Amino acid sequence: MPTVEIDPEELRELTGHEDKSDDELREDLFGLGLEYEGETDDGEFELEFAPDRLDRLSVEGVARSLRYQYGDDRGVYIPNTNDADWTIEVDADVPDQRPYVTGAVVRGLDMDEAALESLIQLQEKLHATMGRQRAKGAIGVHDLITLKGQVGARGGEDTPEEEADPRTEVAPSGGKSVRYTGIGKREDRFVPLEENHEMTPQEVLMAHHTAHEYGDLVDDYDAMPAIYDDVGMFSFPPIINGKRTEVTADSRDLFIEMTGTDQWTIDHMLNIVCYALDARGGRVEEVEVEYADDAAGDYAGSTLVRPNFETKTKTVDHPAIESMLGIDLDGEEVVDLMERAGLDASAEDYDAETDALSYEVEVPPYRVDVLHPVDVIDDVGRAYGFNELDPRYPDVSTVGGRHERSRLERAARESLVGLGFEDLLNFHLISEAANYERPGVERGTDALGGGEPAVIQEPYSEDYEIVRTWALPSILLVLENNTHRSYPQHLSEVGLAIEQDETQPTLVDERHTVAAALARHDASYEDAKASLQALCRAFDVELATPPTDHPTFISGRTADIVIDGENVGVIGEVHPEVLVEYDLEVPVAAFEFDLDALRE
Repeated sequence: MPTVEIDPEELRELTGHEDKSDDELREDLFGLGLEYEGETDDGEFELEFAPDRLDRLSVEGVARSLRYQYGDDRGVYIPNTNDADWTIEVDADVPDQRPYVTGAVVRGLDMDEAALESLIQLQEKLHATMGRQRAKGAIGVHDLITLKGQVGARGGEDTPEEEADPRTEVAPSGGKSVRYTGIGKREDRFVPLEENHEMTPQEVLMAHHTAHEYGDLVDDYDAMPAIYDDVGMFSFPPIINGKRTEVTADSRDLFIEMTGTDQWTIDHMLNIVCYALDARGGRVEEVEVEYADDAAGDYAGSTLVRPNFETKTKTVDHPAIESMLGIDLDGEEVVDLMERAGLDASAEDYDAETDALSYEVEVPPYRVDVLHPVDVIDDVGRAYGFNELDPRYPDVSTVGGRHERSRLERAARESLVGLGFEDLLNFHLISEAANYERPGVERGTDALGGGEPAVIQEPYSEDYEIVRTWALPSILLVLENNTHRSYPQHLSEVGLAIEQDETQPTLVDERHTVAAALARHDASYEDAKASLQALCRAFDVELATPPTDHPTFISGRTADIVIDGENVGVIGEVHPEVLVEYDLEVPVAAFEFDLDALRE
């Protein structure tokens, strides 16, 4: 899981609890659901963060949560904002693939090296999660003092009342503005970060090291995204900012801009950054985003005031809280616990006949994770303290037992361990590239693993885009991460794989699969087949291995796995191109087949 690095000294300072020892801090952090993973060479805590609480990707966000846990803060906090002095004008030339922008100004920051490092880390972590590695949202932070805004923005003209768009708030005239537009790859020049000479967007894409990682995001664009002030181009999103506006530890006023493919995403990324900077003493100032009448996207002709610090509400039933947590609480206790979780709540709709009570819960704008009343109940439980809950036996009369499939899984695992394999338990979610491209399988084909996946609609990280369609890529990822360890490495997994299937009531075909790989200097098809034969003998099933082809394996060293007359998988020697993709310097032989084939 991803980790965030937190300086315990800064944490003590921002929480106001400087007497806390490191052990006490670790215990308190665990109560928030942040697991301690170790320390850096500089003594910073490495904390594993849950992808739902993205507001805790910085020391400022973690400190905020701890203050609520300590009872120092209560309820929803909304930063005060000054009226807009800056406007972002969005031209019709902006690339259709990246039409949205948002922004804010933060003044009066007390920056130092630690605060700057925290801001950079927050930016990187948001890019990796909500921003989908900058594909969905990219953040640009600039030193405001270096910007020269154009005076007299497009919104200075009065809009007739009868022609006004109800979504539009007209920008005041006389403010300063920057312009988000699209340009040709060789149309203009600017000095990017870490360079000392002017470059065109084309030259940046060809030569700048950042473009090696993110250049493919704009490869198909007809125009390159660019942001201008009155001096010239100062940002090439989502690739690199200009050196002229670089932020340093001496910066006091910041201009924040974010571009992306979804307005909701970048607006909520902006909220998280603004809350972090507010904790550093900054004063948040609104920015008006003015979309041209013929701009791409859903907001053409509109002017948005950002950041949007509006709260949202959820209705939570009192019986659901008591049932899920297994404790008895009165209304005042529930409201108190919600306020200690950083929420605001009021009791509503009391039904005297059923003695049922519900709450209208106000959720702060930095909480992107609260999607359902269950999320609120989880906050109530954490504020109460999960360690304070008394365990109890379920009030049912049935006696539990292992499901038949579970017994089969255990038997398969034990047999593989007996054959010398190390049993793995990998995540079922995986990236599309790891599932298809890296092992060489084309999506939508009949090859094992090539079926259409179940896609996560709003993943918080590009590492978890789909449910895997086969298990072997997960094993290859483990081998890639274990190249520093000695060989042989014999790894196996019995786990879930899912493909789309319109014939099923759930529209997906769920199956459990047996996958194994042998990585050593002399691994061969015969070695993998010997292990497979031994496994099949243990379950008294008949095995046949007619030759076949599969893109992950070497042609002529690959076979179908046919058990009791049914084609259920594939076995072979992994292709050298796949080995190179995973930086593996030893041969790998592997197999994978459906677990159900081992049933008697």
